Amino acid sequence: MRIDVKTLPVNEILEDIASALNTRLEDKSGELNVNIPSEIGEGYIRGCSFDSGIGYVTYNCKFFEDVEIHFSINTVHPLKFIFCSEGKVGHSFQKKEKIHTIDTFQNIVVSSSGYEGHTLYFRKNTPTHVSSLEIIRSIFAHRSNYDFKDLDPTLKQLFKDSVSKNQFFYQGNYSIKAADLMEAINTKDYTGFLRNLYLEGKAFEMMVIQIAQYEDDENSEHLPKILRKSDIQKVDYVAKRIQGDLSTNHTVESLAKEAGTNVNKLQEGFKYVYNLTVNKYMQHVKLEAAKKMLMVSEKNISEIVTSIGLNNRSYFSKIFKEKYGVSPKYFLKTKRNNMKDKMEGAENLES
Repeated sequence: MRIDVKTLPVNEILEDIASALNTRLEDKSGELNVNIPSEIGEGYIRGCSFDSGIGYVTYNCKFFEDVEIHFSINTVHPLKFIFCSEGKVGHSFQKKEKIHTIDTFQNIVVSSSGYEGHTLYFRKNTPTHVSSLEIIRSIFAHRSNYDFKDLDPTLKQLFKDSVSKNQFFYQGNYSIKAADLMEAINTKDYTGFLRNLYLEGKAFEMMVIQIAQYEDDENSEHLPKILRKSDIQKVDYVAKRIQGDLSTNHTVESLAKEAGTNVNKLQEGFKYVYNLTVNKYMQHVKLEAAKKMLMVSEKNISEIVTSIGLNNRSYFSKIFKEKYGVSPKYFLKTKRNNMKDKMEGAENLES
């Protein structure tokens, strides 16, 4: 199946895709959604455009036949940061036969030359989750970009190339930071104006992650030269294991054994992905969960300490204050005072 996209920006791209699939385009406060018709596949394609010149498209779907999406317009194409968090997707330049495969947890940065377009290839019966940041450089240049100070010279030239003089292709090592961000985008339940603000903020955050990934790959000598997909998958497995079982204090040795790797390899992976050791990541996740419980649950501090697998309240208070600058007791007191003020304000309005 072939889908032709001949428009910009992202909002109009979604219109073309909806038309090609003969389905309805939903508009949720600027975030457009195309549900894949059941006879063609499963899932959705979503996207939105922002005044800054950035657009965001995410394809979270499975097609029942091979699908090619051809982007061909008589103007300069956006600079694209494409990331795959599930399955795999192919990419080629319009006039080139070579297809580049973007594997799970991989990203590419691409810019076509002149008016040359792009093609994305989706394999049939393969669940795929891929996101593309689309940057219209002629509009993005109107921002106060501070002359892209301290940016890698190659990327600086790429961002400034608003007429797309030169073709560019870069394929990165494996990383799950962007995958975590994509998951957050899908799970947050903001609506309307807040959802639009949230998405624009996450689009910029995604750009930061992709640029940092490029600079790390190109410049950092301490990173592994080849980071295999299996290594990243094991880090992802252990991270989710920690998140899903906060009450247990896992040892690094037991987690490494469960993931089918060794301690050194696991530590190396966590340092690469999260810039934390396994134990520091575990502490971070537990404290974030404790903070959330202090904010939204009725549990007292002792109950929260137990629920995150700690048996020493003094130690919990110490590491909580080190991370957030206030003690759990003060944090909880502040929350209750805020709630009391809100309730009194509501009563005053009623009277």
